[in-house]
Amino acid sequence: MITRGLNSAWWMLRIGLGLGPFLAGLDKFFNLLTDWGMYLNPAAEALLPFSGGAFMRMVGVIEMVVGLAILAGWARIGGYVAAAWLVAIAVNLVTMGMFYDLAVRDVEIAIAAYTLARLSEARESAADNSVSTGEILGLGRLRETH
Repeated sequence: MITRGLNSAWWMLRIGLGLGPFLAGLDKFFNLLTDWGMYLNPAAEALLPFSGGAFMRMVGVIEMVVGLAILAGWARIGGYVAAAWLVAIAVNLVTMGMFYDLAVRDVEIAIAAYTLARLSEARESAADNSVSTGEILGLGRLRETH
């Protein structure tokens, strides 16, 4: 049975891991939060058939899609994609020999994204095995809304 505490933790992860990537992705077009290009490994940029700025905007689109997927209810698959994506970003930062603090932070967020995906699987499994969705939440026979 999924308890209220687990349900509220799931919602917090879903909202945070949905909004975070969406807003960071959107900012790849404006560079208000930071100059995102400085986080792209120059060795990787040299291999690109287009500019680093164009690459970062593509990254932004992917991040926005992942964030929207998580917010729209595809938290399981979105969580796994976000986790893998964040580990790839951390590897990029470490291979630059810089920004180790951000790499650690991204690994921690990747763990949170993986946790969201696993909690989503547990919720889906509980929903499949439950008499009512409200029972999953520990609320008796109330109906759950997404």
